[in-house]
Amino acid sequence: MQNFISAHDVPDINALVKKALEYKTHPLHDKLLGANKRIGLLFLNPSMRTRLSTQIAAQNLGMEAIVFNVGQEGWALEFEEEAIMSGSTVEHVKDAAPVMGKYFDILAIRTFPSLKNREDDYSELYIRQFIKYAGIPVVSLESATLHPLQSLTDIITIRENFNEQRRPKIVLTWAPHVKPLPQCVANSFSQWVNAWGEADFVITHPEDYELDMQFTNGATITHNQDEALKGADFVYVKNWSTFNNEYGKIYCNDPGWMLTNEKLALTNNAKVMHCLPVRRNVELSDEILDGPNSIVTQEASNRVWAAQAVLAEILRSK
Repeated sequence: MQNFISAHDVPDINALVKKALEYKTHPLHDKLLGANKRIGLLFLNPSMRTRLSTQIAAQNLGMEAIVFNVGQEGWALEFEEEAIMSGSTVEHVKDAAPVMGKYFDILAIRTFPSLKNREDDYSELYIRQFIKYAGIPVVSLESATLHPLQSLTDIITIRENFNEQRRPKIVLTWAPHVKPLPQCVANSFSQWVNAWGEADFVITHPEDYELDMQFTNGATITHNQDEALKGADFVYVKNWSTFNNEYGKIYCNDPGWMLTNEKLALTNNAKVMHCLPVRRNVELSDEILDGPNSIVTQEASNRVWAAQAVLAEILRSK
């Protein structure tokens, strides 16, 4: 594995999931694999679980992890080619990234979409520029369109919680929120479940919240949440803003889309997932989050093993 940006970088998802679960059982099995190696964690927006889990994963492999909050601790970076840098940006990525490539063995980057210009966000300029100029493997800690470490974690968690000899039914459902959120997690979860190919996958959302078909192709899509939930084994709850018309907006904030125990009764006693952070009693009810069907804490804890499996694969490829 040279870079980890999307599901397309993983030739065998099941093999990577197996490796992650092996690390969960034996966290320090490869404690010398990353000895004398450094990973740089660059954050262009804040993080809690992504930052902490990736640091722990790197340390489990013997790597030194160095965290840098771009914009707060350093210069504002310019990413556009041939930019006339007469504004607020001080350093170009084509100058910064090669230096980071000399400091580190792996570079992990977290960016965030503006939700103002779809073409700019979906160009993935920030990640692409680091890959182009750093000269070392790049790992996405979330980008403008995808969150691959979260999605790998989600597949790991589903695999842990389903042992039946049949395909699970997985439902991704839109949820209300107080502000517009990116499509990253929903895009990424859709891409990974479809690439995994071992589940019956349904996406449900109000009208006007269609996601980019490059990520959802292969899923059944419906605007009827109750119909989607019938017989579900896993329900993944997430808000996202509009993609097609008036990009990055909220048209509907219907509280009727919040998952409750009454809605959960339509499922096959489904396990409920969410990437966190979550707005309690807006996106998800207390009765769900604090109830026996919630696996959000297990899901979050698995972030360590997903990151460790990915970093190990990259280290072995170097």
